[in-house]
Amino acid sequence: MSDHTLIWHNGTLKPWHEATVHVSAHALHYGSSVFEGERVYATPDGPRFFRLEDHTRRLFFSARVYGIDIPYAAQQVNRACREVVRANDMTSAYVRPLVFRGAGGLGILPKENIVDTVILALPWGSYHGDAREQGADVCVSSWNRAAPNTFPSWAKAGGQYLNSQLIALEARRGGYAEGIALGHDGMLCEGAGENLFLVMDGVLVTPPTSSGVLVGITRDSVITLAKTLGMAFEERMLPREALYRAEEMFMCGTAAEITPIRSVDRVPVGDGTVGPVTRALQDAFFGLFDGRTEDRWGWLTGLDEGVSSDFDGDPKRPVSISAVVPDREDQEAAIHGRTARRARDSMEASS
Repeated sequence: MSDHTLIWHNGTLKPWHEATVHVSAHALHYGSSVFEGERVYATPDGPRFFRLEDHTRRLFFSARVYGIDIPYAAQQVNRACREVVRANDMTSAYVRPLVFRGAGGLGILPKENIVDTVILALPWGSYHGDAREQGADVCVSSWNRAAPNTFPSWAKAGGQYLNSQLIALEARRGGYAEGIALGHDGMLCEGAGENLFLVMDGVLVTPPTSSGVLVGITRDSVITLAKTLGMAFEERMLPREALYRAEEMFMCGTAAEITPIRSVDRVPVGDGTVGPVTRALQDAFFGLFDGRTEDRWGWLTGLDEGVSSDFDGDPKRPVSISAVVPDREDQEAAIHGRTARRARDSMEASS
């Protein structure tokens, strides 16, 4: 990325090369981060975020699950997301809010719960390239998703994506665009980074959120659009063989959007082309961004709604001492298990 690209880092817009963290950051060693992926689309009414508030709500939920205290209110994060897109003069973007434990000792539980907040905005086209039109070739991975009560699948946490990397790497080595994971029970789960939908006997079907899948925001959007279009829909557990029986199949997610699947393990899905149900949902989804589909749910958010680099006008959630945003001196001292501030206090007390 260009040095002129700006990143929102702990309340300040910084050039790309200045948005750095210490190598002792807890998240680097233990994966203690939560994040979101958000799309900004170029619409006839200008750039619009897709379901920004829902993404931020999930970010805070994920942080709560892992005991990470975000030192900003949700409204502030929403405004910062808009601000970084505006500051980079982007008409469309992929936006990545990231919250992680910074430098605070090398124990599994950090001695200092220092939390960093970062928001990046990058240009990003179709995640699976021309597969959006032609369909993707996928495989069933030998790697399963984790069992319930091991990793919380509803939370979007950095460390959990190590499993996704194994699935995606295996797929790539086999010449596939993506891998599909089964759950601990051998039932159908999801893709490496996408939710999964099948069409069987004309009914749109997807695994339930209790089966270890991420509670996807695009997934929810697809379900809502399907019901609006009058499609028959079911959530139910599905065995692996459903992949070879389905008439249509597609993946969905913020990055993948709605990507058809044309084959699984080299077995064609239906006749190997994009089916009518998938195409209708694609048209309804992308129609939100070119005006063909009415946004009756308030999913689109403009960049001018409450944008400011000064947060003083917003009601702030009090920032606990355990979630302070560190200055450089505190970060460096935290490697040794205490903040510089406490070190100074200790020295003053002893004198």
